Amino acid sequence: MIEVKNITKKFGTLQVLKGIDLNVKKGEIVSIVGTSGAGKTTLLQIIGTLDKADTGSVIINNQNVNLLNDTKLSDFRNQNIGFVFQFHQLLPEFTALENVMIPALIRHTKEHEARVRAKELLDMLNLNARLDHKPNEMSGGEKQRVAVARALMNNPSVILADEPSGSLDTENKEELHQLFFKLRNALGQTFIIVTHDEHLASITDRIIHMKDGAIIEQDSFIDNLSYAE
Repeated sequence: MIEVKNITKKFGTLQVLKGIDLNVKKGEIVSIVGTSGAGKTTLLQIIGTLDKADTGSVIINNQNVNLLNDTKLSDFRNQNIGFVFQFHQLLPEFTALENVMIPALIRHTKEHEARVRAKELLDMLNLNARLDHKPNEMSGGEKQRVAVARALMNNPSVILADEPSGSLDTENKEELHQLFFKLRNALGQTFIIVTHDEHLASITDRIIHMKDGAIIEQDSFIDNLSYAE
């Protein structure tokens, strides 16, 4: 599903990633943990094609993304990868419905079809009463669920989340964590989650421990996945 081979990355003289190798199976929920500066977010951005490695390759769904030009890479990202960020990254001038529609409109989906799909997702996430609300009219938990709906809009095979519950209170954290597993079970998505939340990490299928730009340990809590490659 996802193969990361010998990824290195420097910023100036600072070696941020030091030869990362990682394989993630279809339908797996993987957490990446480590202290600040370990390289977690940089690795996630490279897997998500938001940044480029200095060396190595990233293969997603048998596609080596390193071989794509900028236009094809943008299209691939839009169709195959969904993102959830710590602070939602919703556009404040748009409603919940409009924010969720954006990835489909970028893909040139007809507006009516995008609207129907966005409503279905928001309804699935219990946000049908917030369709016309703007971000400043919603709670933190509601905004993060809108962000999840947006990430799901084009039915991507991979969801990448960077500290997704970092700005939420305890109740909303737990709700979001359980949502990831419900989505995996319902839709078969693969999740890679960068987190400092020990509880979230402990319930994922596998924990990747990073330190100083390298993977130092992996903890697996399952023997077989329901969603085989």
